[in-house]
Amino acid sequence: METREILDLLMFVVAVGFLMAGFPVAFTLAGTGLLFGLIGLVFGLFDPSFFGFFPQRIFGTMTNQVLIAVPLFVFMGVMLERSKIAEELLESMGKLFGSLRGGLGVSVSIVGALLAASTGIVGATVVTMGLMSLPTMLRRGYDPALACGTIAASGTLGQIIPPSIVLVLLGDVISSAYQNSQLERGIFAPDSVSVGDLFAGAMLPGLGLVGMYITYQLLIAWLRPHTSPAIPAEELEKIKFFSDIAPALFPPIVLIISVLGSILAGIATPTEAAAVGAIGATLLAGFRLKTGSRLPIYVAGASLVLLLVLNQVFDLRVGRIVTPAGDQFGIIAAYVLSAGLAWGIIVSLMRTYGLNILTPVMRETMKISSMVFTILVGAALFSLVFRGLGGDAAVERLLTNLPGGVIGAMLVTMLLMFILGFFLDFIEITFVVVPIVAPVLLAMDVNPVWLGVMMAVNLQTSFLTPPFGFALFYLRGVAPPEIRTIDIYKGVIPFVIIQLIALALLSIFPEIATWLPGIIYG
Repeated sequence: METREILDLLMFVVAVGFLMAGFPVAFTLAGTGLLFGLIGLVFGLFDPSFFGFFPQRIFGTMTNQVLIAVPLFVFMGVMLERSKIAEELLESMGKLFGSLRGGLGVSVSIVGALLAASTGIVGATVVTMGLMSLPTMLRRGYDPALACGTIAASGTLGQIIPPSIVLVLLGDVISSAYQNSQLERGIFAPDSVSVGDLFAGAMLPGLGLVGMYITYQLLIAWLRPHTSPAIPAEELEKIKFFSDIAPALFPPIVLIISVLGSILAGIATPTEAAAVGAIGATLLAGFRLKTGSRLPIYVAGASLVLLLVLNQVFDLRVGRIVTPAGDQFGIIAAYVLSAGLAWGIIVSLMRTYGLNILTPVMRETMKISSMVFTILVGAALFSLVFRGLGGDAAVERLLTNLPGGVIGAMLVTMLLMFILGFFLDFIEITFVVVPIVAPVLLAMDVNPVWLGVMMAVNLQTSFLTPPFGFALFYLRGVAPPEIRTIDIYKGVIPFVIIQLIALALLSIFPEIATWLPGIIYG
């Protein structure tokens, strides 16, 4: 093994060691990269000009239109959580399915999927679901292991169900890797893959996982009724669907479907759809708080929908020399609708601020977004030094020389990411590991959408797997004292098996991930 390859291997070992010791992720990645860059300089193995690319990397990251979706999606999810909309949604789902044995577990899976789609941060979703639903499930007589497994598995669905931050970040990285792999093969008019492609590819696997979770819970409820009892009938007799359930159930579902639908239909880019989601979550919070008239919220909601329609019907650009009469009408109408939308947003912001909701939401959004982008900057320096030491060439030789060709390379990559998922969060893996291995795999003619979905499901499985899965630690942190760690481990094992089955099906039938993007985008 050459000295460069030894340094590349040591980079990963040292970085993982510092992370396990509790050092901040961003500074660990940047510091490790800088340290090994200097070591490479001393031994004459590293070209210092690579450090000159670092400011360009940062500038490219900060001006990336796709990544603007990250803070907007975070804001959307945190607003739904802090304004108690998510809590009402869980309660309504529990009432809707409560008459079934296992119905509360089914409602947790569905709400977990919706929250995961809106938040996309595994820790936030698991903690939220643990605080909201675990005490209720235990009080209703649910088996502690089944309750813990359901919550942990549902909380990790944010890895795969769009729209989520994971898919936004992964889509951006895979898009760059796909274009680079084609350019290296002499294809100077490369095909592109977008975040929307990845969203479409993840839809069927994500919904399939939710269906498999629900099937397992209903099966357990049938085989072992005492583990997941139904809510007593007398409690459900007084509940009316249209007055008690529908008001809490439909608005957040419509919001999430609108955000995802606008992306898949080509009406909006992921960033534009994320902005719609952030505005919609703010309006929903203002609507729910009931501290005044709801007329501004109704006007704003209608204005938002009509603006999206106008954008498709008319050319609303205002800087043109000649503007047709029809477009002039559309522009004037857009101004009026924008005023109506602004009215509702301002009212909602004032209501959330007055009840001390807006400030914590903004603070949490800023904290999570700062974490993401700081890690991204640290990962950029780490990957620059790794490439400067010839690590990308070493990885390419390793993967291309493995027995089994593409299958062998995919197996090793999936195993590596699975193990790293015990120690690193999805952000570090996305920005450190994926840019290194993805170009090699894509050069082997692996479908980029299928690769991205496989990686997302693989990481989701890793975050669930005992004894190191992140989701298990998050749930342990908020679980009541009577819940033992072994209960959490026992509860997630069936869901890990479900995940492995899903991975096997995806690997055997790639069309599960590639069919829908082909139908929508051709």
